[in-house]
Amino acid sequence: MPYSIGPVLFDPARRTLTRGDGVVELGQKASDLLLVLLKADGASVSKSDLMDRVWPDTTVEEGNLTVQIAQLRKVLGKDVAGRDLIVTVPRVGYRLVTEVAPSPDKAAPPIVAVGRFANLGGDPAEAYFADGIVDDIAAALSRFRSLVVVTRLSQTAERAGPEQAGARYLVTGSVRRAGQRLRIGAQLVECATGAHLWAQNFDGDVTQIFDFQDQISESVATHIEPNIREVEIAHSRRERPHSMAVYDIYLRALPRILSESEPDNAEAWRLLSAALDLEPENGILLGQAAWVLEHRSTMAWPSHGPDDRALCTDIARRGIDRANGNPEVLSNCGIALLQVAREYDLGMAAILAAYEANPNHLTNVTRAGVAHLHCGSLDTAMDLFQRANRLNPLDPAAHLWLAGAAHVQLLKGNFPEALHWAAQSYARNTKYDPVLWMLVAANAHIGQLAEARGYLAQLLHLNPTATIAAIRRGQCAKDPGRIEPVLDGLRIAGLPE
Repeated sequence: MPYSIGPVLFDPARRTLTRGDGVVELGQKASDLLLVLLKADGASVSKSDLMDRVWPDTTVEEGNLTVQIAQLRKVLGKDVAGRDLIVTVPRVGYRLVTEVAPSPDKAAPPIVAVGRFANLGGDPAEAYFADGIVDDIAAALSRFRSLVVVTRLSQTAERAGPEQAGARYLVTGSVRRAGQRLRIGAQLVECATGAHLWAQNFDGDVTQIFDFQDQISESVATHIEPNIREVEIAHSRRERPHSMAVYDIYLRALPRILSESEPDNAEAWRLLSAALDLEPENGILLGQAAWVLEHRSTMAWPSHGPDDRALCTDIARRGIDRANGNPEVLSNCGIALLQVAREYDLGMAAILAAYEANPNHLTNVTRAGVAHLHCGSLDTAMDLFQRANRLNPLDPAAHLWLAGAAHVQLLKGNFPEALHWAAQSYARNTKYDPVLWMLVAANAHIGQLAEARGYLAQLLHLNPTATIAAIRRGQCAKDPGRIEPVLDGLRIAGLPE
């Protein structure tokens, strides 16, 4: 009996897939695998069960299953919403999407802006705590594939209003912390109408903060998407620090990580080191620590210790082992393995797994673009950077993907186009080293040496130790051609070797 899988018709007797007038023949294993997934009727099937049923009485490597799944995804294609028809269920296995997706215009994911929570405690030094709660709520919401989540709105976006960033909903509120006592007020507003869809106050002590965050995330998600499944809500819960002391340290480190400046990076490392001394096996802490050390290497900043690269590699590997499917940990550790450890296959796999877990999360989209920029397809990298820009051009992290797009165009020899993207990145963050590399190099390649040297002076003011050799050491070396045109431009402008 033939089966309908979205736009595809599968005939298990003939082992064929038909899409329109095209027919693709499947191998026996691929056909058997697809039939098992079909008979599960949309439910998840574990990897061990799939291997037992497709390779009975045979000992095979799990890689055989991975290869067959990859081939099936390729021939099945995507549904009209752009989703893979076979999805990975973290820490479980795979499931087949049997329902037909809605049309593309209806499938556009709603954008949810998580605004600043007012710090009502009266102590400006406690502002980090309110900001940290915002980041945690946004991170929990971002686990839902059906939502695009925007957080840390720029001052421009706040003045213009979240709807100008394309947001359909705004989550905002307040935090009051007095010693061990805690009050969090949260509300969900529809941007277009100003209607309050939900509001609630949470009172208790600081040890209940994780419960409050889960309740806020669940309430917001279910009010926006009433059909969200319980399993998705369960997956949104993060593997947090186990003690409030460690959690407090973690919240103090977050804004310093996100500032992307050398002094703040050093302070973030000091804080995370103290947290890891208390909880050395915590995946969230390991992922953030790997990201901090990755930045020191890729930005060519002075080292924290005698061998930052070895330490970053060790922390990233430990983080991967303890990620438990958490996309944030996979992404942070993956970029460290790619950029610092030069473990290209594992790093790329971790980054793409995070992207597959949620292709609407801006960090996942950007990191997937960076992975392709260094180790994959430049065209795919450009598509991903442009996708991030379409999702939210006003995001405070927009300078990252705009600089990535400039890098792609520079590698293609499109120097005026590279300057176009680099200028947009620079307008959002004048202290991001890589965008200065692009501005220097692109101007130098088209003979605008005065402009190139002006941007080089800014780069050396930010990072006096920058050299050609230091920047080369911090970049991927799988394909040296991906950084040499940038270095050539920096060299023309006068950056020391």
